[in-house]
Amino acid sequence: MEQPDKGTVRDLVCYRLETAKNDLRTTCMLMRENEYRTANNRAYYAIFHAISAIHAIDGKVYKRHKDSLANFNKDYIRTEIFPKAFGRKIIDAEEIRHASDYDDFYIATKAEAEEQITTAKELIGLIEGYCLSRMEVD
Repeated sequence: MEQPDKGTVRDLVCYRLETAKNDLRTTCMLMRENEYRTANNRAYYAIFHAISAIHAIDGKVYKRHKDSLANFNKDYIRTEIFPKAFGRKIIDAEEIRHASDYDDFYIATKAEAEEQITTAKELIGLIEGYCLSRMEVD
């Protein structure tokens, strides 16, 4: 089977941002159904895919989520390209997603899921703006 043409960095960034937004829309649908555990999962993945978009601009690829998040923290949070508060929020989102997915007796709350959605919305907006400005310059 013939391989499709590979896209540009811009294509990859836009794809990852769209994936993040789709995950966020799914999260909102899950919230309407009171599915907080799964909403936590999708909110985390919205955050993760947005972060992956920035890594694409920099030409970086990470096999493990842990490495992707750590390098985002190092390159974008510690340098204050994005507010430092997001460093803790991203760590919290990863921990909550892990508990929601793997801890048998974990009880996800509406308030917790809403907080994850807020973090995802804010971060996607910041990252999208940053990526678009970087792509205009490059």
